[in-house]
Amino acid sequence: MKDVGEELAERLRKLNWNKDYRQLIRDAFNDEEVREFIRKNKAELSQEDIAKSASKVYEFVSIKNKIKRGEETLAPGYDPQLIINNHLIDVTYVPSETLLLHKKQQAIYNRVRSINMPKDIRDAELADYELEGRELAAQAAGSFIDEYTSAPKKFHRALYLQGSFGVGKTYLLGAIANGLAEEGFTSTLLHFPSFAVEMKNSIGSNGTMKMVDEVKRTPVLMLDDIGADQLSSWLRDDILGVILQYRMQEELPTFFSSNLDMVKLEKQYLTTNNRGEAEPLKAKRIMERIRFLAEEYTIVGRNRRQFKK
Repeated sequence: MKDVGEELAERLRKLNWNKDYRQLIRDAFNDEEVREFIRKNKAELSQEDIAKSASKVYEFVSIKNKIKRGEETLAPGYDPQLIINNHLIDVTYVPSETLLLHKKQQAIYNRVRSINMPKDIRDAELADYELEGRELAAQAAGSFIDEYTSAPKKFHRALYLQGSFGVGKTYLLGAIANGLAEEGFTSTLLHFPSFAVEMKNSIGSNGTMKMVDEVKRTPVLMLDDIGADQLSSWLRDDILGVILQYRMQEELPTFFSSNLDMVKLEKQYLTTNNRGEAEPLKAKRIMERIRFLAEEYTIVGRNRRQFKK
């Protein structure tokens, strides 16, 4: 077979094509990737077929070079690829590695539903979690991810993270959620005090029970900062109680974070309602569900909200 560039140049001269354009086409056919494609497909391509494909070859090389130079193309994120179409060379566009990576990352983000949570948990990773004073909790978090992803239909007891302000409880929840998301599993992270306000404000509307239903059914639920607000009997029994009862019955993983340990959560938060009335039996019923769903871990250390890494 003659050199493709020489053969094509001769055909274009006979057609009286513009000299500059002939040179562009010739350069396109001298592209290493084009030459290799033609070599691999020479059994299917005649010289006439190749000549008829000139505009497509030029398109391929032109777009490829634009991408290399960082210039904008008509299909950002897609790379040109040569194919055989009806015995002619054609160009198709496939997602670039960068676009595929972006889509993968976006899919991971989409598996973590964050409601009234800090933005930085979006990028939380267990590998970045400072271990000093938090070794047991970090180890338990890693074990949960491994065990849940290996057998998602089995019941896995989650974590109840307790400790003072800023020690990394919320970050660890985010790291667990992101770790699960990378393996294809969905989580909902919920700032409980903000959720309680939304529930109060939605009383009388159809949205209250719809939101409760969505929260209680999520595959993995994380209730952040529980115990940080004043709790009414209605919120405790008809909202929190309903959510936890369903999750206990269905054996769905449920995480908690709180400034209060479990004993104080029961005595100081769940027992006395916002009117000052003591309801220890109802509080105990809620705590039975929390203890069934999660194991308590204490996190200590400096306040990382005041002292950044």
